[in-house]
Amino acid sequence: MKKISIVISVYNEEKALGEFYSESRPVFDSLPWDYELIFVNDGSSDGSASILRELAACDKRVKVIHFSRNFGHEAAMLAGLDKSSGDGVVCMDADLQHPPECVAQIIEKFEEGYEVINMVRTQNKSAGLVKNVTSSAFYWLLNRISDVYLEPNASDFFAVTANAAAVLKENYREKVRFLRGYVQNIGFRRTTLSYEARPRVAGESKYSIRKLFKFSINTILCFSDLPLKLGIYSGMVVGLFGLIVMVNTIYEWASRGTPNGYATIVVLLCFMFAMLFVIVGIIGEYIAILFTELKDRPIYIIHDTENFDV
Repeated sequence: MKKISIVISVYNEEKALGEFYSESRPVFDSLPWDYELIFVNDGSSDGSASILRELAACDKRVKVIHFSRNFGHEAAMLAGLDKSSGDGVVCMDADLQHPPECVAQIIEKFEEGYEVINMVRTQNKSAGLVKNVTSSAFYWLLNRISDVYLEPNASDFFAVTANAAAVLKENYREKVRFLRGYVQNIGFRRTTLSYEARPRVAGESKYSIRKLFKFSINTILCFSDLPLKLGIYSGMVVGLFGLIVMVNTIYEWASRGTPNGYATIVVLLCFMFAMLFVIVGIIGEYIAILFTELKDRPIYIIHDTENFDV
């Protein structure tokens, strides 16, 4: 009998874990494949660890990875992939925004021969207008500056076969990463399934505006080198402005005698320095990513595990 590994990232989800387990367990029991639930405790500071230990003690299919500290959602998903033993792997969140019922559809696609399944949100009413608009704008921008096409509104809810998971485990070990982008980048036969995101059963999103902005910047830098070429393009723009100012200065000198260039010089200086600082900042971000990769520190550190020896 085939088995599917379901990886659930957990960070301060004590209010949601009980409901997730009680609602999803009957759904997973009805699957045509055997399953294992791999909860990754990403350094939770609430009672999530205790709840996970209780679940693992009562159900041997529940396996738990406890990080030594918070390493982030991406690291948690990667740890779950590393420890998975199923013929297929599904990554999802513990807040029930990712419907457990979709796992049956995922297995159907696996049996049809697909190896990568992207879950695409059709709606996310709980996210609000601003977050939905900025998410759409992010994918629009990324697809225009990157060589890789990423499915708009793809989420951290995705599935891969063991064969595709092995590629992610062995070859995509960057310290600054965008896992859902890598899933769409590794090739294999892939398809998409649509789902409507539910409201969170408890708690609130762990991604603040600041974290989302930083995550977006890192993603763009990981998938595109176009920002590094801004120096060339801005140099051409500034050169064009300089040519226009030169022509205007000659015209003023020929028609009025003495041109007044003070305001023009100030504007040009401000513009050029602004462009220069932006370009230096972009180069600094790329260097920061290189520095992080060169240090080669572990993506995550496991404190202890539950039920992996069963």
